[in-house]
Amino acid sequence: MIVPRDSKPPRGRARRPAAQTSWDPLAYWYNGWVGEGGSEHHREVAIPATVRLLEPRPGERILDVGAGQGVLAPVIARTGAQYVGIDASPRLLDLARKHHGGAGRYILGDARQMSSLQGLSAASFDAVVFLLSIQDMDPLEPVLRSAAWALKPGGRLVIMMTHPAFRMPRQSGWGWDEGRKLVYRRIDRYLTPLPIPMKLLPGRDSTATTRSFHRPLGMYIDGLAEQGLLIDRMDEIPAHKLTTAGENAKAVDLALREIPLFLGLRSRAVQS
Repeated sequence: MIVPRDSKPPRGRARRPAAQTSWDPLAYWYNGWVGEGGSEHHREVAIPATVRLLEPRPGERILDVGAGQGVLAPVIARTGAQYVGIDASPRLLDLARKHHGGAGRYILGDARQMSSLQGLSAASFDAVVFLLSIQDMDPLEPVLRSAAWALKPGGRLVIMMTHPAFRMPRQSGWGWDEGRKLVYRRIDRYLTPLPIPMKLLPGRDSTATTRSFHRPLGMYIDGLAEQGLLIDRMDEIPAHKLTTAGENAKAVDLALREIPLFLGLRSRAVQS
């Protein structure tokens, strides 16, 4: 097995993660796997789609919740907006500062308790963003409440996530209908919220695992509305790369175009 770069932690006393469901034990493996700029799906699909929804403007303050190793920071900085990232993993934030320290500021903290963190204040951000992070956070209500607390009146909140109706880990998958020559998406469960343990990684300690928290779409819509955040845009985003060869290439291409990979939601804080 090839050991990815940054797979070993730096020397020094370990710091405790700010939340129990942190990615901290996998931080160095994850960074080595996706790279400092994020995975191909980050670079080609998720980040561009997030920025389109976010519409950052020069001088605005943007809060990235679940910032990880800061892949969004340089993109936001290039727009002239000010970037602040929060994450529960001290190791991921060390990597964020190493790779993108000049692009923004990083705060260690629990997304459910942002009002208690030094360096953050109420109604001080023009936009809050969750880039493929909200499905790692539970419960949802205090996370959204904290995000609403940080937003200025009229501010924007953007969520980018794997589509909860089609891409549930361990509860969905691809299938092939031989009679119809059709690739389809199989959905085993949807309406019941589920904490789903992610598959163990090859060569990893069995204790170094993460959970994805599946919720039906209505929980996000209702949860945002309860915090005075009303949705004004929804994007359903397919995979960016289609196959070009193989016996069933046409059917695979059709499925990838028609069945979305990501879901983007933008809401705005109701002005009182």
